[in-house]
Amino acid sequence: MINRLRVLRAERAWSQQDLAERLEVSRQSVNAIETGRYDPSLPLAFKIADLFGLTIEEIFTNPAKEPKQ
Repeated sequence: MINRLRVLRAERAWSQQDLAERLEVSRQSVNAIETGRYDPSLPLAFKIADLFGLTIEEIFTNPAKEPKQ
């Protein structure tokens, strides 16, 4: 799954640890989500979306549904 988490975090000048504390997860979890090695659970995805004031779809994108160029 493609996501904008790193960009959204950087816009707020938050470290991975800052974001992890806000989400109540480990820094390693934040890193794994940002690098696409781990897809968050639905409850965590909602928590992320709520934190940034966005919808899940505005943060996470299914690469299979991306327009082909």
